[in-house]
Amino acid sequence: MIKGILQYAHTLLADSLQDGDTAIDATCGNGHDTAFLCKTVGTSGHVYGFDIQDQAIENTRKRLADDKLTNATIIKDSHANFIHHIPVDQLNHIGGAIFNLGYLPGSDKSIITQGESTILALEGMLEHLKTDGVIILVVYHGHEGGDTERDHIMKYVRSIDQKMCNVLYYGFVNQKNNPPFILALHKKAHHND
Repeated sequence: MIKGILQYAHTLLADSLQDGDTAIDATCGNGHDTAFLCKTVGTSGHVYGFDIQDQAIENTRKRLADDKLTNATIIKDSHANFIHHIPVDQLNHIGGAIFNLGYLPGSDKSIITQGESTILALEGMLEHLKTDGVIILVVYHGHEGGDTERDHIMKYVRSIDQKMCNVLYYGFVNQKNNPPFILALHKKAHHND
């Protein structure tokens, strides 16, 4: 059975995350991914959720409270600054991260993720990601400015050394209206060449 985009994103994360890991939701949005990550890393793990919009922070906190999930820290800041918010001991246990690029569903469509800050965050997270960890980007690009960010990110991920990281592209090519697609960055073991 072919999985839908978000279902497949969660499958990849569930396969790479273990109890006790640190996970990052780089774009909290309405809190669906944050809640999923909290359940996946278990009570001994911790999730750091980032968003720049009050509405997203509020929605995510409410979702976590409704689900009685307490193993998350929700931070109003750009994901590009993630490193300033995560204790060093947890930085070295990042098992996975997810970005939903675009805008907050049901809100101001002019507030969108930007390629520059996304790439800054990605570079930092890749550095701290444990071997076999996965970073997922769900790339929504049908909105104004979305194609610029998509192109920026595609250029960046194509340049990542394949010895360090596998980059998977997963998407439906015959759907109308710029369907979202996934980029999954899977960190390999270090090789000394």
